[in-house]
Amino acid sequence: MASNILTPRERSIFELLIENKNTKEIALELGISEKTVRNHISNVMQKLGVSGRAGAVVELLKLKELSI
Repeated sequence: MASNILTPRERSIFELLIENKNTKEIALELGISEKTVRNHISNVMQKLGVSGRAGAVVELLKLKELSI
């Protein structure tokens, strides 16, 4: 898989997810709706072919798209 899988917004959301923020906190911090946050997370899970947020985070870490 090529690098730069994530859009800048998706990257922002997943960086907040790995800081243990929930959907509501992410939405407030980024000034978007909770539904939009969930849509971005779903899009990333679909791109990666994984079935959960944790799986997406693990894949993104493996691909060096995120770092802890």
